[in-house]
Amino acid sequence: MLSAPPLAVGEAMHQLIAELFPICRSITGDGVRQTLARLQEHVPLTIHEVPTGTPVFDWIVPKEWNVRDAWVKNARGELVIDLRQSTLHVVSYSVPVRRRLSLAELRPRLHSIPGQPDIIPYRTNYYREDWGFCLSHNRLEAMEDGEYEVCIDSTLAPGALTYGEYFVPGVSPEEILISCHCCHPSLANDNLSGVALTTMLGRRAATQRLLLSYRFLFIPATIGSITWLACNQAATTRIKGGLVLSCVGDRGPVTYKKSRRGDASIDHAAAHVLRHRGVPERVRDFAPYGHDERQYCSPGFNLPVGCFTRTPNGEFPEYHSSADDLDFVTAESLADSYAAVTEIVEIIEQNRSYVRLNPMCEPQLGRRGLYHGLAGRAQLADVEMALLWVLNLSDGGASLLDIAERAGIHFSLVRGAADMLLSEGLIRAA
Repeated sequence: MLSAPPLAVGEAMHQLIAELFPICRSITGDGVRQTLARLQEHVPLTIHEVPTGTPVFDWIVPKEWNVRDAWVKNARGELVIDLRQSTLHVVSYSVPVRRRLSLAELRPRLHSIPGQPDIIPYRTNYYREDWGFCLSHNRLEAMEDGEYEVCIDSTLAPGALTYGEYFVPGVSPEEILISCHCCHPSLANDNLSGVALTTMLGRRAATQRLLLSYRFLFIPATIGSITWLACNQAATTRIKGGLVLSCVGDRGPVTYKKSRRGDASIDHAAAHVLRHRGVPERVRDFAPYGHDERQYCSPGFNLPVGCFTRTPNGEFPEYHSSADDLDFVTAESLADSYAAVTEIVEIIEQNRSYVRLNPMCEPQLGRRGLYHGLAGRAQLADVEMALLWVLNLSDGGASLLDIAERAGIHFSLVRGAADMLLSEGLIRAA
């Protein structure tokens, strides 16, 4: 499957999203465990359980939440709201409830979107003990006055926060971190698309000869990254670069948000890829809002971790609603995201600095079969131009990515030129 055309990879990702879509997930609980168990069929995840009450910096690992059923029935016993129809129908982390209420008493606990009357919103109350339901505004408006029976069959009790981790060692102990959040219920783009992409990247890494090591994290949003950072502070010193992956399956163009540093290698690599894809305006500066990059980039860590999305969170009308369904994500977009991210990490993997072994003037490339004698810069082939740039800038200071950016040519051409010059003994690694 990994050697298949990119669209086939996208189709496999879409199939995985469809498999995971019905599972009722939250930041803790059996839904996360079930999701990670399914992912273990694709990559050998190590599952970690961090007990409720564990201090993690300024936070505490919360109680574990599980829900078995949730519904609202009208006076005729008809189901008006049913968790079995959509995992979005119950507010995540709702405490157990079983009572009868009038519509006036119940209505403050019913959440809808008046401006999008046909869709169900996604709502949570992770850190306060409360309860509620979500439904379409049309269904809410159709509810008649009278008594309703309410049931939320849930537990909120001491347990654990669960996350998955997959580590692929390379020659170097320096690491690339790939992180996704796996806590949302039936939302395809946010973030089952990120989960599927992270899974496929993990599978790919297992088949490669790697210089760098790779760590793949499947964690609940916010509290998951905070917990991982608290439990793995020593490991963070090895992170050379990283990406948070989310919202990677919609039809929008690729977007990259820089790390807090703004000039890290991962930032330059991502900007290079987007520039050569024709979407340089989709590179954004860091802001302390978004996904887990804001934890990795907090000042005490300041890790070189950016965020890769297509349409960023909150910028598409389907965001955090039932409209973020299996039709909203496409195999084509998923395959395109896979191709873009692999290109970014390959640049980080292959980026080197070199030194000319005969720096006095240009070496004679023609007798080495590297130059075809075309006169004039405008007539030089791209590869020949890349050769000249690598020869001129290989002084031990400029990396191949630096050279590609200064020359305005694609990294792959510069990398190929360096390989040819290495084979002819004209440059060496710095």
